[in-house]
Amino acid sequence: AAESPITMASQVRQVSKAFNKANAVQAARALSSATSSFTLPDMPYDYHELEPVLSKDIMELHHKKHHQTYVNNLNAAMEKFVDAQAKDDVATMISLQGALRFNGGGHVNHSIFWTNLAPPKQGGGGEPTGDLADAINRDFGSVEAFMSRFSAQTAAVQGSGWGWLGYNPEADKLQIQTLPNQDPLSTTGLVPLLGVDVWEHAYYLQYKNVRPDYLKAIWEVVNWSNVAQRYKDARGN
Repeated sequence: AAESPITMASQVRQVSKAFNKANAVQAARALSSATSSFTLPDMPYDYHELEPVLSKDIMELHHKKHHQTYVNNLNAAMEKFVDAQAKDDVATMISLQGALRFNGGGHVNHSIFWTNLAPPKQGGGGEPTGDLADAINRDFGSVEAFMSRFSAQTAAVQGSGWGWLGYNPEADKLQIQTLPNQDPLSTTGLVPLLGVDVWEHAYYLQYKNVRPDYLKAIWEVVNWSNVAQRYKDARGN
């Protein structure tokens, strides 16, 4: 069965924290003991259902090809790690940390991303409500101000990366964070609530090199109920 995005995030968070402490072997051992194999999660909607914001071609390519590649490469890296661990080959175990971080991050980031989106008929778009809306208003001034700031910071990502709305459990606040490549948000100590992929494969077929247009349009399919549930879970209430 496919790992849930939240379970995957917890596993990658453990590994990423260990990597940040330069304890690559401990990190990979934690990941290898967490699961024997990673699988591509099913999409919660059909590929065409986010149109016209995101085309069927983009969604199908993104999920079936790009996300599947992260899953395949993560499993391949884990197989190599388990083999090296059995041989007590520490050098090889350490050399695999980059592949584990990149592909593990790619897997968990995309697993969150798919659930952060929804067709309008399934609740996508609009604005957040309840506790999440209150927190956004408190920490950013208004929902409109948050969206504008999030879009501007994410558009400014150099090369490939992600824009995130995260929860800071120590400060009990929401924060916007951008990260390069496939680095998972958990490496910063924040809990991921909403992630937007700004690798070109996420939008180029439709928006070409005009990333701001993609970021303006994607609010029409943000699944605020999913973001709100992640916020509730992160706060433990």
